[in-house]
Amino acid sequence: MVQRKFPDPRDVFELMRFRAPVWNAKARRLGRALTIHDLRDIAKRRTPRAAFDYIDGAADGEISLARARQAWLDVEFHPDILSGGAELDTSTTVLGGPTAYPFALAPIGFSRIGQTEGEVGGASAAARAGIPFTLSTLGNTAIETVAATNPGRNWFQLYVMRQREISYALVERAAAAGFDTLMFTVDAPVGGNRLRDTRNGFSIPPALTLRTLVNAIPRPWWWWDFLTTPKLEFASLKSTGGTVGELLSSAMDPTISFADLDVIRGMWPGRLVVKGVQNVADAKRLADLGVDGIILSNHGGRQLDRAPIPFHLLPEVVREVGRDTEIIVDTGIMNGADVVAAVALGARIALVGRAWMYGLMAGGVEGAHRAVDILTREVRQTMRLLQVSSVEELGPRHVTQLQRLVPRG
Repeated sequence: MVQRKFPDPRDVFELMRFRAPVWNAKARRLGRALTIHDLRDIAKRRTPRAAFDYIDGAADGEISLARARQAWLDVEFHPDILSGGAELDTSTTVLGGPTAYPFALAPIGFSRIGQTEGEVGGASAAARAGIPFTLSTLGNTAIETVAATNPGRNWFQLYVMRQREISYALVERAAAAGFDTLMFTVDAPVGGNRLRDTRNGFSIPPALTLRTLVNAIPRPWWWWDFLTTPKLEFASLKSTGGTVGELLSSAMDPTISFADLDVIRGMWPGRLVVKGVQNVADAKRLADLGVDGIILSNHGGRQLDRAPIPFHLLPEVVREVGRDTEIIVDTGIMNGADVVAAVALGARIALVGRAWMYGLMAGGVEGAHRAVDILTREVRQTMRLLQVSSVEELGPRHVTQLQRLVPRG
């Protein structure tokens, strides 16, 4: 029997540990976010529906995005035992340069619609973490401004447009600004069918309708930012009007070919990767052509719905061409453990897109920092629990892709 006694007040006082109050509302809000999903929930509450859905949504039934996210959840880790070191090295090299963690921030077009600091927030977060930042052709921030914000590694994602001279000029500007890698994007011959944008009446520039005004009433901070900061427009394109999908369809050229890849390759002095590869045959052809890297991607599910799941393609592509070119993977990453799984199965690094935008919408630059902090913490924790001391120690023995979708024979 446990002998009971009357509580001693001194014992009670020893248990009292009150947290110091956080008076800054943004810091308090971001401090409560422990996962990228938490940041997404905050972003959804703070951002008008049309703007949030533009970032969060995908094409048609959004099946590609759902499957991609499920694929990362369908991972089983296999930790080593009695092998962890005192030090943990999360750094690696990719495309000829260093990165402090095995992921980079992916390009997000028209990012300032989510929060006014846009790519400046992403570039700042990348600089702080020591990882690469990627600027989209459809970005709202000038190439030179991104270079000034992030003195580290910057990459440029290129669409080849009907007016080739526009694309060529962007290539020259990115090179002059010190960007070290060019992403030649091949999965957007036309814009995807983004139904959320159509249903919301989302357009560029944003239109003030009765519906958007009603939805904005509980979110005055977003409109204050929108109306008191520079005009929301593309930094590299001057054509506006319609949804992003409609703009893509009018500006992009569905006839781009390997000849265009040769032209851009001849112009670009740095590393060249091809983004949007979705089958092994194309990966092999690109490797034979000697590109520096291949990005397995279905554009975050924003182009062709029911496209292949990039993470599922990864092991076979690595087996076929991983000795000849560096493989990067994206789409659906919401946790640092996803990044670790990708690297274990042969990716050089992963690209993370919506995750940093959720942070940006939740709290501006500080929110983007919070998103990257969450991801880096999860990378470190997962590697520690797998009992590896460096990125190079990760291998296929650490990961099993559990099977859910099986082709019919």
